[in-house]
Amino acid sequence: MTLTQCTAHELLALYRSGAASPVEATQAVLKEIERLNPRLLAYCLVDEAQAMANARASEDRWQSHRRQGTPVGALEGVPASIKDLVLTRGWPTRRGSLGVSPDQPWEIDAPAVARLREAGSVLLGKTTTPEYGCKGETNSPLTGYTRNPWNLERTPGGSSGGAAAAVAAGLGPLAIGTDGAGSVRIPAAFCGNVGMKPSFGRVPAYPLSPFGSVAHLGPHTMSVADAALMLQVLKQPDARDWTALPPDGSDYTVGLDDGIRGWRIAYSPTLGYARGVHPEIAAALDQVAETLQALGAVVERMDPGFEDPLEISTGLWFAGAWQVWRQLTPEQQAVADPDFKAQALIGETCSADALHTLNQRRGLLGSHMRQFMTRYDLLLTPSVAVPAFEVRPPGSVPMDAQAMLGWTPFSYPFNLTQQPAITVPCGLTRDGLPMGMQLVGPMFGDALVLRAAKAFESTRPVLRPAIGA
Repeated sequence: MTLTQCTAHELLALYRSGAASPVEATQAVLKEIERLNPRLLAYCLVDEAQAMANARASEDRWQSHRRQGTPVGALEGVPASIKDLVLTRGWPTRRGSLGVSPDQPWEIDAPAVARLREAGSVLLGKTTTPEYGCKGETNSPLTGYTRNPWNLERTPGGSSGGAAAAVAAGLGPLAIGTDGAGSVRIPAAFCGNVGMKPSFGRVPAYPLSPFGSVAHLGPHTMSVADAALMLQVLKQPDARDWTALPPDGSDYTVGLDDGIRGWRIAYSPTLGYARGVHPEIAAALDQVAETLQALGAVVERMDPGFEDPLEISTGLWFAGAWQVWRQLTPEQQAVADPDFKAQALIGETCSADALHTLNQRRGLLGSHMRQFMTRYDLLLTPSVAVPAFEVRPPGSVPMDAQAMLGWTPFSYPFNLTQQPAITVPCGLTRDGLPMGMQLVGPMFGDALVLRAAKAFESTRPVLRPAIGA
């Protein structure tokens, strides 16, 4: 196995023994970025000089650790990337937009970035996103089309598509993504990775998203163990986020291998309303349910009993898009992604009364799911209803609620309810495209989600894409 295909845990073990160094791992990843990024467009910014300087500093700390036992960070020397929606000191955060000038002070680290630095991670650069994270595929007038490492004609999903493509292709084992309606989980499922949306507020954010309390930050990784380790780092408190949850005192890396015997899992292949689930995905999820049962869980086929909240999710999103749009200059609007413009203009028509009604309906959904989850430890669903579809240009599909999110009916409900949810690979289609299964936990049940995901992951071989020279 090459260093670029190592998980964070594997790299840390190599560093601990002295069999490899952060410098060697970072050099290998940077070389792979140079080789593959022109085709994938996973990164919109790579800072080789800073990455190597940080890698050398990490190597010094590891040498001191091996000689004298001095402490090292939890992610000491592990390469990582930052989605281009998340503020990063010294690097432009252009949000996938031609309208955001890079020529301005960039002096702030968002909490997640600050925590990665404190943990010793080697930051490589910024990963691509559609403009303002506006859709479940990654294309924009700024960066062009990001492609899926499993098939370059397919999308990696979005809006954390650059993060997903990078992790899948071995361009850094850890990535920070954001998830407002599935934006970590959709691309993770499309690219065969692990992606987690924690409970809202578990990972502090600053500034808060213009799309409000549906927006989460979470880890995008090669393995569940890496997701647990990364989330353990990211969840540390930051006073800048007034919506953040108080520290829960748990360690997500402890008890990961304790299994799920006796757990109650509701299995809902359609949530009671999803149509057009790809038959291979449906068959794969039946097998996942059987696997979880073989691991000792009590799996019951049960829909949670709510109607499709597509109108709620897209209505709130379109209203948020309008709030961003109305603050742009005419010059910025003129170069905007047509999909983002279309969303904003729909949002312009949302009255205060309509917005209030949407939030009331959201509250009822959240209450319903809180009650449903008193009967079950977890809910199992597909991650996405379809495999990765073809790369397509911005504005190629007329924008409405169905076009935006209708093909991913399993993701957005749990942004509305704020529950933790994770996607884990569960096989490939006959066309060689990844499929994902989703585990949803009760609010604040992040540790449960990780533990069950790890149990399932342990039953399957790790599959990575082969990208030619």
